Amino acid sequence: MSGKILIVDDQFGIRILLNEVLHKEGYDTFQAANGIQALEVLNNHSPDLVLLDMKIPGMDGIEILKRMKMVDPDIRVIIMTAYGELDMIQEAKDLGAMTHFAKPFDIDDIRKAVREYLPIQSS
Repeated sequence: MSGKILIVDDQFGIRILLNEVLHKEGYDTFQAANGIQALEVLNNHSPDLVLLDMKIPGMDGIEILKRMKMVDPDIRVIIMTAYGELDMIQEAKDLGAMTHFAKPFDIDDIRKAVREYLPIQSS
C-alpha cells in the first residue's frame, strides 16, 4: 500500500512537478491550489503527508496548517517557503510541521524527505 500525499501550492507548475515526481515514486497524490481545496482533500481522502506552501493567497499556510491539525492532529506536514520567512517557518514548526524546504528547492531533497517521513511499504 502506498501513501497518500496532498500537494498544496498556488503555483500550478510546482504542483504538477511534485505530483509527477511523487506519483512516479509510487504515492497516491492529490493537489490543491488553496486552503479550501486542501481542507476538502483532507476531509475526503485523509492524506498521510502534506507538502504545504506557506505563501498562498487567501488562507495562508499557517492558517491551513492550524485547520488541518484541528481535523487530524497527527497529520504529517512538510512546509515549502521562500527564503527569509524565518518567523513563519518557526511558527509552522511550533504547530507541528516536521521540516521545511526553501524555494526554489531541489526535487531530490523533497523526494528524499518524503521517503523518510512516508516510507513506501512493499506489498
